[in-house]
Amino acid sequence: MKTNKTVCVIGAGVSGLPAAKWATEYGVEPTVFEAQSRLGGLWNYKEEETEFSTVMKQTVINTSKELSAYSDFVPDAEDANFMHHSKLWKYLDRYAEAFDIKKYIRYNHRVTNVERARDYDTSGRWVVSYIDDNGIDHQQTFDFVLVCTGHHATPNMPQPWPGQEKWRGRMIHSHSYKKPVGYDDKNVLVVGIGNSAIDVACELSRVAKQVTISTRRGAWVVGKHIEKGYPMDMFLNTRLNAIIKYFSMDYFNKLCEEKFTKFFDQDEYGIRPKHKLIAQHPTISDEIHNKIGSGTVVLKGDIRRFTENGVIFEDGSFTEIDEVVCCTGFLFDFPYLDSGRLIPVVDNKVELYKKMFPVNSADKNTLACVGLFQPLGSIMAPAEMNARLFFEQALGNIKLPSKEAMIKDIKAANEKMFKRYTNVPRHTIQVDYVEYMDEMANMIGCKPPMTKLFFTDYTLWKTLMFGPDVPYAYRLVGPHPWPKAREAILDVETRRVKAIRKRETPGNPFVRCEELKKDSINPAWITGGVLVLAAIGAKLYQNGAFEHVEGVVKQYI
Repeated sequence: MKTNKTVCVIGAGVSGLPAAKWATEYGVEPTVFEAQSRLGGLWNYKEEETEFSTVMKQTVINTSKELSAYSDFVPDAEDANFMHHSKLWKYLDRYAEAFDIKKYIRYNHRVTNVERARDYDTSGRWVVSYIDDNGIDHQQTFDFVLVCTGHHATPNMPQPWPGQEKWRGRMIHSHSYKKPVGYDDKNVLVVGIGNSAIDVACELSRVAKQVTISTRRGAWVVGKHIEKGYPMDMFLNTRLNAIIKYFSMDYFNKLCEEKFTKFFDQDEYGIRPKHKLIAQHPTISDEIHNKIGSGTVVLKGDIRRFTENGVIFEDGSFTEIDEVVCCTGFLFDFPYLDSGRLIPVVDNKVELYKKMFPVNSADKNTLACVGLFQPLGSIMAPAEMNARLFFEQALGNIKLPSKEAMIKDIKAANEKMFKRYTNVPRHTIQVDYVEYMDEMANMIGCKPPMTKLFFTDYTLWKTLMFGPDVPYAYRLVGPHPWPKAREAILDVETRRVKAIRKRETPGNPFVRCEELKKDSINPAWITGGVLVLAAIGAKLYQNGAFEHVEGVVKQYI
């Protein structure tokens, strides 16, 4: 139903596009301000270095296509399970085309300030100042504002090391790195051990004389695939694993450490940190163990100091270094939101209810962030859920709690995450994928009705319980249900296999895919379910935690 409401969407990336799409679903007129000349945000690759962060030339997405999709725009079966950045950009472009979003995007328009309108106390409206593609200043008033600029804003360069001023080499941040040009036969030091660091190190190892990685803590490194080539995130992000995690985080950690370290011993390779796997956002790589094994990449500890031609590490060893690439992450802030006062950022921490709503505007809740979180999985589906939640409350369909209750919820969520994760900037906006999706879905009213489905559609129930928590699951019921949601869920395995099987073989995996979609109750699944429940019950009995049962039933069943 069309309303007379308007929304300013800042950014046309993976968060801004679904924000604009869902605005139209709720009858709100969007205006999307995009500072660049194309949509896609981080995935809008450019050869030249600019102020905007982009992926590298060879970047392949670390999350599988089914979990990197929007809830009513299923990726093509022929699309790779892990897409090259150019393919993901095309998916975003097709999405914008399919839902007629492009007509709302104003390219080369930069928002310079957002402040409360004069009638804010009664209307909740905002005045947006921006510069158009001709360099002319404008102001426009909107009913709502959605900030969709992400958290890859400002490169986080390390503080200078002792002796660095004497070193004769070149140092850049990964923000400036695009491809391995100019590194032939060089000794290169990569600082950091996150996803970008490993990608840069593995790529440079093909042309450099030697690549060395410096890491303070080490990291848990997991591949994109587990046994039999199954996508890691499709194994990890299931409702069953969310239940296991709820009852025993230690058992879940043990399960993950055993599952993800079968391909190589992370102690032998010098990668493993002191903390548990669940205490850090893991690094995703299918290559690093081969590079270490071949000697083209060497792992070292923290840097003690620089010399004229190299680096001395904390263990006292010396390595000649010609080039340094600092893969030390990004910092974010919002200087254009009421001159930075609306969402203050302290040590990369923000006070946002459900990672969305600033407490400083909790009186109206007409402004929110979309996609300002870090999941173990894709950002796309939770960002879309952010947009749905915003418009549900903005149009009065649901009511958010009081400012005091929001502050209490933020404090509890932060304490939970800070207790679990190591204290580094990248973990300040961490969320668990399934739990965060379900949390928002409960508020919207679109969480899959698992108990009902067990009795009425067992095939769908087992797919939702044991399979990946795909975004289509949140379009089965509630506001804006999608008629093709069930089909999209049940065809996930078929699309996964079609993406990789390009020739006939003696075995036919599609037979198994069809078996999974049969309506009959499989005794093996029932037996497995009973065993899982028995194991959970035993663990509960051990821990004396039966008081948690009611909570987990409400949350996941």
